Amino acid sequence: MKRIILLLFVVSFISLHSKAEAHYPVRGLCISAPSVDLVDEFVEFIDNDLANDGLNLLILRIDYRYEYESHTELIGDNPYSKGDVKKLVRVCQQKNIRLIPQINLFGHQSWHGTASKLLQVYPEFDETPNIKLPEKYEWPNSDGLYCKSYCPLHPEVHSVVFDLVDEICEVFETDAFHAGLDEVFYIGHDDCPRCQGKDKAELFAGEVTKIRNHLNENNRELWIWGDRLIDGKTTGIGLWEGSYNNTHRAIDMIPKDVVICDWHYERPDPTAVLFAAKGLNVLTCPWRNSEVALEQERMLREFIKGATSEMQPKYKGMLQTVWGSAKGFMDSYKGNISPEKSDKSAECFKALTKVWMK
Repeated sequence: MKRIILLLFVVSFISLHSKAEAHYPVRGLCISAPSVDLVDEFVEFIDNDLANDGLNLLILRIDYRYEYESHTELIGDNPYSKGDVKKLVRVCQQKNIRLIPQINLFGHQSWHGTASKLLQVYPEFDETPNIKLPEKYEWPNSDGLYCKSYCPLHPEVHSVVFDLVDEICEVFETDAFHAGLDEVFYIGHDDCPRCQGKDKAELFAGEVTKIRNHLNENNRELWIWGDRLIDGKTTGIGLWEGSYNNTHRAIDMIPKDVVICDWHYERPDPTAVLFAAKGLNVLTCPWRNSEVALEQERMLREFIKGATSEMQPKYKGMLQTVWGSAKGFMDSYKGNISPEKSDKSAECFKALTKVWMK
């Protein structure tokens, strides 16, 4: 009997101890693909620095900067060759870093006064063809223009973008794809003969589901940013980190295996709980404020520690985002530029890695 009691005590102690530690599996970085001339330097950076920081996930925003064979007309500026990508694939494989490519789908089909390569080549995919891109962009503006969207109901758009998705996933040898889908302001617009008057939540959920189902055919996961699934009005989170056009209801309509990247940059808003409670896997994503990032990290551990056995696995970890250039990030990380000229994302990342490596 004493042995049984002792065994139960040990098991209980181990269980409580492991729960208190609250480790999470994913420690990631999301960054724009560096210019082609910096690929070798970036490979060395992964090998000598990032891998030693405990990083095990790298999301690379590649978009149209690849020498696509399926649609050569959509090759953007400074494109990667297959050989360039394979250098990144190999170093990540050697260092046990999961590598995931991103192409912005749905929204972010323009930036300021320039259309994305997709809408340049296929203007018929534009959700808002009557809204013209200005020579000098300003926000706010009378058109409510932030970024253009493609029409999710256009009968030909997916045959094009899915060719790119399949090709980039193949060359990256990946089991997942990040589709962006953040800050979709133009959706169900009155300018669109197919989408006007339709429920915006259903449109958004329909696009997420369509992309997810396509990826699932090849056993790949869909990753997206989470802002359109948060009610910006009710939470007070606002227009950028939450939805003001009712797409937030799509959270109950999308498949549960979609992975959510939950970004908050100025405040440590605890919305990871929302996604986990809806049965979705979620990562917490900071940017350039180290204090906010460390509070997000602390909260994440508390969420895991206090979660039920059903919700605990939904909290996947942390994903540092970088919205400056890859060169700027590397230079700042290595101390080659002054802190005043840095966007602070490298400093934020370093603060996180100190916690990761404890």
